[in-house]
Amino acid sequence: MALLQVSGTSGESQFTAAREIRNLAHLNRTAASSRVMNLTKVFVHHREENAWAERPLFENSQLNRAIILKHTLRADERQLFNNGRATVTKIILPYDPFDLRLGGRSIYYRQIGFDGLMSNYLGIDSLAKNRDVRILHILDSLPSLDPFLVREHLGRIGIRPAGIYFQISHADLTEMAAYTAQKVEDLVRAALGDDFDAEDGKKADKLGNKILSDKLDQELLPLRGALDMTPEAFYEGVMCWRGFLYYLWCHRELQNGVREVLTGLAHYKPNVTHDDILRGYLRKVRPRLARAIVKTLKEIAQTLESYDDVYTALARDRNPEPFRHFLQHGSHLFLRLGEKIGVLNHMVSFWRFRMAKVIENNSRPLESIEFADILVDFEASLAACLHNDDRTAA
Repeated sequence: MALLQVSGTSGESQFTAAREIRNLAHLNRTAASSRVMNLTKVFVHHREENAWAERPLFENSQLNRAIILKHTLRADERQLFNNGRATVTKIILPYDPFDLRLGGRSIYYRQIGFDGLMSNYLGIDSLAKNRDVRILHILDSLPSLDPFLVREHLGRIGIRPAGIYFQISHADLTEMAAYTAQKVEDLVRAALGDDFDAEDGKKADKLGNKILSDKLDQELLPLRGALDMTPEAFYEGVMCWRGFLYYLWCHRELQNGVREVLTGLAHYKPNVTHDDILRGYLRKVRPRLARAIVKTLKEIAQTLESYDDVYTALARDRNPEPFRHFLQHGSHLFLRLGEKIGVLNHMVSFWRFRMAKVIENNSRPLESIEFADILVDFEASLAACLHNDDRTAA
């Protein structure tokens, strides 16, 4: 169990703890949807609503206001695991959800001694039969915590928490605002046809924010009427639409990061090794991994084309049926979209976290075995993604 509090005798440990607390306090403002599930924020803003009490994500009250994130292990944290993982699922239990500056306790999913920690700190025993532990296992198995991927995976095993648990982070909403406004204006213009006027265009920013933040109200009634959908079907449809807007934006944002990774794969030179097997692996894995990354990025683009196809039909033929059908049934595509985008995001984030610092600071080159470990992790992530893709298709 790691304690996020200023303690210890050395200046270094105090600095590290202070940095952890500072980072925890800034999560509400800076965290990306794909890396962080901020249930503390959900608790603070929705704890008095029926949805929070009646359809919780976790049954354990502490877990249901925790902060869960994908965490890249530092060198001094790897001793907590026996399996050599580079990225793990971290569960932060704030001392006070209303003041994250006070810090909290943290557990890594399936770290050494995990069963005892869950029992001692959360009162959860018989982990194999526990619903909350099952959810944690699913979250840990996913390459990303993006709300649409998580929602689809939980739905497949019959767990359907309230929509308040599946919201895009504030940081991502801010980045997406202009992009989403244009997409929403295009669709509203197509759906309303001759009834569209300049005022509708001016409302695009506002409508986009409502769609992304789960605030469906009277202003969206004309769109629901144009698509001829019941309130329940429209809510689910907007969730699907929101997901595709999110993935379209993620795909666009990935381009520069993927280029950085591909350039690094081609040109980075670790320290020379005299191990023939290791040298052979590094020679073969670079082009193989680059091809797999490019292939995955293209497959994401092909899946996203389904959005463009139904939009084109709506804009050209003024026929809402294809788009309505897409909104009602398109979310099954989130499984493959979310996993592929999640894997590429993991690679880009890890490359920027580890490799960019080494390259930009002209630091000592990595040993060949260190570089190989990174590429093994990348290959394993892509292989798992492709396996899940085949299973979904079947």
